[in-house]
Amino acid sequence: MSVQSASIGQSVKLADLALDPYPTYKKLRAHEPVAFVPAANRYLVTRYNDIVTLERDPETFSADESGSLMKRVMGHNLLRKDGAAHKRERTAIEPSLRPGVIRQHWVPVFQSIVDQLIDDFIADGETDLFGSFAGPCAALSLRAMLGLDTATHQDLQTWSQAMMDGTGNYADDPAIWARSDAAAAGVDAAIDEMIPYHRKNPNPSLISSMLHAEDPLTREEIGANVKVIIGGGLNEPRDAILTAVVGLLANPDQKQQVVADNKLWRPVFEETVRWVAPIGMYPRQTTRAVELGGVMLPEGAKLGVVLGSGNRDESVFDNPDRFDINRAKKPHIAFGGGPHFCAGAWVARAQVGEIALPTLFHRIPDLAFAEKPVTWAGWVFRGPTSVPVKWNA
Repeated sequence: MSVQSASIGQSVKLADLALDPYPTYKKLRAHEPVAFVPAANRYLVTRYNDIVTLERDPETFSADESGSLMKRVMGHNLLRKDGAAHKRERTAIEPSLRPGVIRQHWVPVFQSIVDQLIDDFIADGETDLFGSFAGPCAALSLRAMLGLDTATHQDLQTWSQAMMDGTGNYADDPAIWARSDAAAAGVDAAIDEMIPYHRKNPNPSLISSMLHAEDPLTREEIGANVKVIIGGGLNEPRDAILTAVVGLLANPDQKQQVVADNKLWRPVFEETVRWVAPIGMYPRQTTRAVELGGVMLPEGAKLGVVLGSGNRDESVFDNPDRFDINRAKKPHIAFGGGPHFCAGAWVARAQVGEIALPTLFHRIPDLAFAEKPVTWAGWVFRGPTSVPVKWNA
């Protein structure tokens, strides 16, 4: 198949993807699984098996994309590095993310944050969980993990959204660049304020780990990695919390199952991030001419690895558009794969699947949709933008 002669990819519009990408993904999987999309200026890879293939070959499908929007916004961070350079920076943050540290240090922090947030609105009988719960939960948890004690959770939410908008600014909107540049400057100022404390007081925070690593990261490296962590480390748990709530409230039988059996919260989390992958797409670039999905890609080809599509591939998942915690166990790809498998995956499982969701549903067992509609947005990063709910206060 010639990509140049293909019709679906040529006609894809970013506005349509942001509104609801799944009908387009379904067409691409069926007819053009590796399709050049001029609107995104890259080939979108939409089938599960092709995504797994490229993640197993990082030498051919490099994370270090030239002209990367992420590098433009955040600096050259570990997500846009390969090989030894990537491993060095990932190794520096790992002490903060080890299972024992998560269990002993971060889980109590997460629980305290979740309890306080619910305390603040439980008497009201209604709320929008985006603003009252999921957003501040993710931001407060991340502020603690990073060690950015002088920043507010509102700061982190503003910075995260602005920088994520920048990394997805394929339309080259100057207003988005202005906001993302201002956010990056705000993050840098907050880091500079906290570095002296963490240098003198080693602790489980990510900034401390980067400063006190066996091969400590430079100030520039710390800045770039804190920015990328604020992006994925905030949006991903926030959107996973909200998506899970929507999935369970829309399927009361599954909600009843979970509330009656705590062991099912793990399947809830895994099905949530499969159903709507919070990180819907990330870039790769070919280092040589290579065939993928029946398409011959030239050296230097820019790819969009569409996790949001791969996780709904009909050849892997039965009835993939349905939220179903009882589906047959098959590995999703919401956290990517290979050397770049999400370093925060176990943190997200603990924060969302073990603390935020069980606590919310057990403290408010009659949680239900309010009359206002749930709204969604995004394709590079996708999640609910409003989840109005009600209960008997």
